[in-house]
Amino acid sequence: MKRVVIIGGGITGLAAAHRVLERCHESGRQVDLTLLEASGRVGGIVQTHERDGFLLESGPDSFISEKPAALELARRLGLETNLIETSDNHRRSFVVRRGRLRPVPRGFHLLAPGELWPFVKSDIFSWRGKARMAMDLVLPRRNTNGAAEESLADFVRRRLGSEALERMAQPMIGGIYTADPEKLSLRATMPRFLEMEHEHRSLIRALRKQSRSPIVREGVAAGTSGARYSLFLSFDRGMQLFTDKLAERISGLKFKLMADGAQSAGSIRVNTAVEALALENPDGRMQPTWTIRTRRGETLAADALCLALPAYACAELLGTVDEQLATELDGISCASSATLNLAYKRDDIPHPLDGFGFVVPFIENRSIIACTFSSVKFTGRAPGGRVLLRSFIGGALQPKMLDLTEAALLARVRNDLRDLLGIEAAPLFTELQKWDRSMPQYHVGHLDRVRRMQERVNSLPGLALAGNAFSGPGLPDCIRSGEAAADEIVASLTPSISSKPSR
Repeated sequence: MKRVVIIGGGITGLAAAHRVLERCHESGRQVDLTLLEASGRVGGIVQTHERDGFLLESGPDSFISEKPAALELARRLGLETNLIETSDNHRRSFVVRRGRLRPVPRGFHLLAPGELWPFVKSDIFSWRGKARMAMDLVLPRRNTNGAAEESLADFVRRRLGSEALERMAQPMIGGIYTADPEKLSLRATMPRFLEMEHEHRSLIRALRKQSRSPIVREGVAAGTSGARYSLFLSFDRGMQLFTDKLAERISGLKFKLMADGAQSAGSIRVNTAVEALALENPDGRMQPTWTIRTRRGETLAADALCLALPAYACAELLGTVDEQLATELDGISCASSATLNLAYKRDDIPHPLDGFGFVVPFIENRSIIACTFSSVKFTGRAPGGRVLLRSFIGGALQPKMLDLTEAALLARVRNDLRDLLGIEAAPLFTELQKWDRSMPQYHVGHLDRVRRMQERVNSLPGLALAGNAFSGPGLPDCIRSGEAAADEIVASLTPSISSKPSR
């Protein structure tokens, strides 16, 4: 019976644990799997609860189906009938300019326009800014031979100008990563824009060609702006349904594998923080074993170990095992953020809420970085005659916001919502959730760092790392990372199984 321990009970660790059990069942192998979670619940930042008829999300409210890992896992868990798309109405978003919400032009994709006339009519950019962006059509592609890696800010300024960076790229892409675009690696976050420049020379040309694709046009209805909202999915009872189902399956899966009744089984232990790791017999002369010591004074042994934790937490645990790996992990900085749910009477909001939300450029000097109209975006989020909004605060550009008291944060957010949406009335209730050091920063050089880390991990038998610090922060990225780590673990235990996939 092979022993596997997974440390971390967020979506990444749950996906990894479930995948190990799946693979062992498929191969007819036995495994004893234990998942350890330091807090009193699994799911990590995926948190949903109901209050007074409202469905509140403290973490992610959806995932994108274009990255298949999350959708495929939901289907394997039997949750396909619980999936819901964004509402059909008001599939557009806004950007704040000079205190007003301006709709993102139809066909505009994060950095550049895919349709010219909606872009020309937009009042997000000045005429001078539009002219500079149009120069992308004639600018040569960059000679990448020996060229240094570019940040998001450098790339956008070079191709589209400073106004495109400040008014659109920073709030859109920087908001996804809650990052400083001057430090954010474009190659690690949005490599497709580099590919567009290489293949088509012009981003605008590439996006116009893409916008004519039947697949893209199918997802972009009349009046739609910004993201392809048909690709965003959630669950009818909220995102926590996903992690709850995973936990249920992990604890309940007991596969009978042999005639003698041998089984593979998984167990989840909460309130079990790990304080130390050790690798015994790493030279391979005997079967290497990982020793895990918990803060409850227990010791566990494992043939394989997966750390599904933030990079800084991995660094702390691995410091005595591999100092170089720990140093690399500790070099990944993290930003903190917060979400604030606000419930209102519909009559108390003068704005028509004819979109899914808005983002706020840093140069607007506001306290919030974005706001989602949650009850417009997805059905079932608020009772009749009520509205649910969700504001986002903090990130790499506004870290001091998280030092404020809850009362001070609420006052700042309400001030912004009064100016931008005309809301004078007090909310019915509010709920604040702070996420300390939750967003890893993919700075320039990130991919090289990940490569160096993977080389060190490969030298430590039976170890796998997974999480949002390596190859993507979104929920599908975390699931893909966890499942890839699980495949590595199973391959290390049973070499006959297919080799580990690219992560």
